[in-house]
Amino acid sequence: MIKVNLDKVLLDRQISSKDLAQAIGITPANLSILKTGKAKGIRFSTLEKICALLNCQPGDILEYAAD
Repeated sequence: MIKVNLDKVLLDRQISSKDLAQAIGITPANLSILKTGKAKGIRFSTLEKICALLNCQPGDILEYAAD
């Protein structure tokens, strides 16, 4: 199972979900789907934009957890 820690990173960086969605060019609804772990995948280009804006690594956002 892949766990999404985007909420934690946003809180640490004091950036709202709305601001992140606007900055990376996706809808707040699509960002919400990603944050809740309901997304089936993520484009590398989107992940790259998130990491660039939040100054983080993909591993800060995504985590593998055994079931």
